[in-house]
Amino acid sequence: MSNSKDYIQGMMKALQEGTVSVPYLLISHYAELGLSEVEMMLIIHLQAYQEKKNTEFPTLDELQSHMHAPADAVVKALQRLLAQGWISIDEGYDSIAGMQYETYNLTLLYEKLAAHLYGNDQQQRSVSSPTMTQETVSSAQAGATATGSQTEADRNMFSIFEQEFGRPLSPMELETITLWLDRDQYSEPLIKAALKEAVFSGKVHFRYIDRILLEWSRNGVRTPEEAKVYVQQYRSR
Repeated sequence: MSNSKDYIQGMMKALQEGTVSVPYLLISHYAELGLSEVEMMLIIHLQAYQEKKNTEFPTLDELQSHMHAPADAVVKALQRLLAQGWISIDEGYDSIAGMQYETYNLTLLYEKLAAHLYGNDQQQRSVSSPTMTQETVSSAQAGATATGSQTEADRNMFSIFEQEFGRPLSPMELETITLWLDRDQYSEPLIKAALKEAVFSGKVHFRYIDRILLEWSRNGVRTPEEAKVYVQQYRSR
């Protein structure tokens, strides 16, 4: 009886800690986006593999083994997600291992979700407030200038990332940088160091950079100098 109780308590703790970060907005709106149940579950498994198993490119067999849907349904769902631009496959080169790699990129999915939510928001605004007086417009512009949704630090970081990525950032990517600065309290120099490390490793995507910052934070790395020492020690191991 004691062993059973200990096992259940241990399993409950594991269930509570072993979570996967899937945005609530995606869960709430995936049907409106036209995604099927199989496609949504497939997306969750892709994210789970990347977050929990550090597997950026799980095989079809691995994905199918965790799903109740028939194998051909999983294949068709993955093909549709790729063909319709919900996800993409990125290629890179790991300079340390000396080999190329592939990874599933979910950025396009979140771009589509952000665009969908923006369209809903604009539609609601037009219904509730079909016209705006010049006074209202001027007041809104003045408020945006005074407070601003983006600080100067945000804009500088956005420019640095856009220059390194060679393209404009998506709304989700802009929000990610803002969260790094405001919620996680990562310093600008540390974020730049993580970006530099990602470029050096040939894995220039936000999920990898976020993983670097989280790993550094867990190990007490707070400055670029400390990050440099940590990276050197990690590579030597």
